[in-house]
Parts: sequence; structure tokens; C-alpha cells
Amino acid sequence: MRIAIASDHAAVALKADLREYLIELGHEVADLGPDSADSVDYPDYGYKLASVIADGTAERGVALCGTGLGISMAVNRNPACRCAVVSEQLSAYFSRDHNDANVIAMGARMIGIEQAKACLRTFLETPFGGDRHARRVGKLSHPPVSETA
Repeated sequence: MRIAIASDHAAVALKADLREYLIELGHEVADLGPDSADSVDYPDYGYKLASVIADGTAERGVALCGTGLGISMAVNRNPACRCAVVSEQLSAYFSRDHNDANVIAMGARMIGIEQAKACLRTFLETPFGGDRHARRVGKLSHPPVSETA
């Protein structure tokens, strides 16, 4: 699978560890940066990650920052992306099974490396459940036009 990974400065070390783990699992990995722990703005890297998901360059994405929250908000600005913040395997599972998430977000200050690897593996191995969830997931990219009362 082609996977893109990006972080801010707070998660550079976690990004490096997860990049190596993904390579060990046999995935093709595009590291979108940054390359150092010098301060950067997480939206820049979230938008960069979202663009490679949206254009099909990568099939899945991994977004990392201190909490996972800020970068996930940036990624989710792109209607082609469904980014879920997770910190344990059950959330990672349901992000795929129910929500067809194509990007996972985690916080380097919130999760250890072994738990992050477990979440990532669950995210990558879980298929989308489809069926009743497909209609709902479709609405995430194409919200209904609001009606005035």
C-alpha cells in the first residue's frame, strides 16, 4: 500500500519510528516532513498530506502532532479526506469499519510507540464495512444542501 506520513515538530520522532515500522510491514512510504524538530505549523503538513490523499498519490495517510487534534483538523478540511484521531485499537478499528477513514491521526504526547504501532496496524488491516455505513460516509464528502425553514 502507498502510505503518506506527515507530522509537526512535536511528532518528528514518532513519525520516524512509524515510517520504519510501515517499511518493515512492506508498505511504500512517502515522508512529507518535517525532517527536524524545529518549530513548524501543523496545518501546513496536514494540508500537504490531504493533497496527496485527494490526488491518489497515496492510498492512506498518517498524520501526527502533539495531540493529533490540530493536524487532523487540517487534514479534514479537504473533502476527500476522512481523518480520525485515535489512541487505542478499538477507535482505529471503527474508524475504518464504520467511517472508511483514509487517514489516521495520533498525538506523540498522548500515545506510546507500541500502542501507536498497534493502532496503525489495525487501521491498515481493517476493511470498510460498507452497507449501511456507505450512505453515511458519502455524506461526509457531500453534505446535503441546507434548507431554510
